Amino acid sequence: MIHVRSRGPVLPGSAIGVLGSGQLGRMFAIAARRMGYRVHTLSPDKDTPTGQVADLEVNAAYEDLDAVREFASNVSVVTFEFENVPAATASAAADCAPVRPDGRILHTTQHRLREKAFLSKAGLPLTPFRRVSSIAELAKAADELGLPAILKTADFGYDGKGQFRVTAPSELQAAWRAVGEREAVLEAFVDFDREISVVAARGFNGDFIHYGATENYHRNGILDLSIAPARVPDAVAREAVRIAQAVLAELEVVGVLCVEFFVCTDGRLLINELAPRPHNSGHFTFDANLTSQFEQQLRAVCLLPLGAVTQFTPAAMANLLGDLWDAHEPDWATAVSVPDVKLHLYGKLTPRPGRKMGHLTALSSTPEKALADAEHARRLLSYSQAG
Repeated sequence: MIHVRSRGPVLPGSAIGVLGSGQLGRMFAIAARRMGYRVHTLSPDKDTPTGQVADLEVNAAYEDLDAVREFASNVSVVTFEFENVPAATASAAADCAPVRPDGRILHTTQHRLREKAFLSKAGLPLTPFRRVSSIAELAKAADELGLPAILKTADFGYDGKGQFRVTAPSELQAAWRAVGEREAVLEAFVDFDREISVVAARGFNGDFIHYGATENYHRNGILDLSIAPARVPDAVAREAVRIAQAVLAELEVVGVLCVEFFVCTDGRLLINELAPRPHNSGHFTFDANLTSQFEQQLRAVCLLPLGAVTQFTPAAMANLLGDLWDAHEPDWATAVSVPDVKLHLYGKLTPRPGRKMGHLTALSSTPEKALADAEHARRLLSYSQAG
């Protein structure tokens, strides 16, 4: 069966297809079911974070394009919850249902060189970079950009994977081996004050809405803490939103996209990466905003009006990684005794070091108080009463 495309809104009662089955899809499915939609998810895995709350979990390889087309034939619109879904998968789904954001956006943003070429062509600020496809090109790029610099794989980078910091020419060979001796990008090292992000949504008619600037801190390449609103000058926050709006408009996004920035010590903003989906740094919106980033994604891909993003109170988010399970089960009861903290667990079956298992969101009167409470609650998880 070939899906008949509809130009009108996709209304409650319809089935929404999600390519991918992780925590972002889980929170999207919760938002969608609350509004009366059905959710189907496709991924190679079973009993997934998304599948646990979806109406239907389809287990198939992304490369099984016949299965993808069948999946898309049974939903009204398809979206995705992470950008490493192959572009061919999105294209196959588009044979049978609208895919939003469009698969070409996925194709651009899942490959660092294509993404940087797009940003550069659009005249948007980004870190100086060079394409590298051999050790000789790496040596030349290092000479042009200077060291230290960051070597990153061109594709399939996530949570700090596929990256190597080069501090001296003697490390070039090791860096090249570390990225698999394949196409990569060398980025100039940026002397930045902090990192921020802007999660924003764009509707089918060009409407734009955003969640302001969020301040982010990473550990071992993985997002550790987010604070909203970001503690940056108003002019910096406004400029970040302006650039984000330009990115979404240039890509003609229908959906949610996150723009990650470096805030340089002189106040300039440089784009680090794009994510064409809800983002870890926007998880606070599930509790702190009138319309979460997940409901916003649903509204956008269903061609509904975007929702108001009023933030009720400052918020901070602390990621919970599998490392917390090293000694014992985390002490959930003690952690949730902190009155302004909300616990979100993703239903992942096996904790592993570095694996995102959940997060805590603290809501308070100031960003500083929210941050202190989120970190305090996370520390309490390690204080097992059974200990």
